[in-house]
Amino acid sequence: MKYIVIKLSMLFARFGCAKAQFILGCCYDTGDGVEQSYSKAVKWFRRSAEGGNPHAQYNLGIMYERGQGTIPSFIEAEKWYTKAAEQGLADAQYNLGAFYYHGKGSRQSYTKAVELYKKAAMQGNVNAQYMLALCYDEGTGIRQDKSNACYWWKKAADQGNERAAIEYRKLMNATSLW
Repeated sequence: MKYIVIKLSMLFARFGCAKAQFILGCCYDTGDGVEQSYSKAVKWFRRSAEGGNPHAQYNLGIMYERGQGTIPSFIEAEKWYTKAAEQGLADAQYNLGAFYYHGKGSRQSYTKAVELYKKAAMQGNVNAQYMLALCYDEGTGIRQDKSNACYWWKKAADQGNERAAIEYRKLMNATSLW
């Protein structure tokens, strides 16, 4: 069955189907049903990304950030994360937020990082929830607000983030918010 899916994906990908191109990119990225090749993954992710597929844009950003199948480039990674983030992809919003937070690709901007973390956190991205809580707790890029820090650490902790659970308990023990 997998063989048929891959062959059909190759056929449709060659005719410009962005979803099939994305599937092929994933197959080459992981070696699922084909010989693993980061360079071929980049090729297919790029074609799909240029066709507007936000998941391919995100994956292409990862490939550039890690230098897998391509020369590492934070500038290119940021470009593709931005395209995916603008389409509402939470993982891309988180990664782009991390780029702004750490000053990768472009100038550091805690304010932009917080904006992106909020968007991703609202969609349930646990890493964004943690980072948003940290920003609220420390007043980084946003007015310090222990109540909001507590809220977002609880959200992240409820999804299994152990660091968030520790921070949530520390904050609850240190304050009488609730």
